[in-house]
Amino acid sequence: ENFPGNVNVKVTYTLTDDNAIRIEFGATTDAKTIINMTNHSYFNLSGNPSQSATDHVLYINASNFTPVDSTFMTTGEIAAVEGTPMDFTTPKPIGQDIDSRDEQSKNGHGYDHNWVLDTKGNANELAAKLSCPSTGIAVEVYTNEPGIQVYAGNFLTGSVVGKNGIAYPRRASVCLETQHFPDSPNKPQWPSVLLEPGQKYRSECIYKFVVEKEESLPS
Repeated sequence: ENFPGNVNVKVTYTLTDDNAIRIEFGATTDAKTIINMTNHSYFNLSGNPSQSATDHVLYINASNFTPVDSTFMTTGEIAAVEGTPMDFTTPKPIGQDIDSRDEQSKNGHGYDHNWVLDTKGNANELAAKLSCPSTGIAVEVYTNEPGIQVYAGNFLTGSVVGKNGIAYPRRASVCLETQHFPDSPNKPQWPSVLLEPGQKYRSECIYKFVVEKEESLPS
């Protein structure tokens, strides 16, 4: 892919005693390069991925996000979420504002954006939380990364068939991708994704699962 050198990558997945999946990314290089790794898992906490996840309630610990243009590319701006459909500082259902007439909702065909986390790299502080009201199951996200990309499955069409022969419809699930901001190599004002020889790249993402209403769990 015409990168300047060789990158050695190690990814470690750990199941913890407190019901979390800890993902640790590490890398070194022998030539100056760029690196920005993430995890692209989809979450539907209802237990029924044949249904939309727009009823899931989302919290994001972020006062700002990075707007995109009509090609899904970040513009370089960092904008406040207050007063926009991008505001998840108070938990709300994903479907509440996903199809608003806001320009960003149109550009992303819903939510497919990066939020600038207020956690400032503190992996002990809650970055985001996704909850399913019908089951009480929730996933909390912790990371040392500056951003989180939230993708609400806007381009799922039912053409992908998963476990038990279930076809995944539009917005059947949600991705919570901890990372540096998209297109950072072309945005020098943003946190750098450059890796130099002798340096070690380290990124951490923790998905911790909790049950908020045990009595509502499916049998």
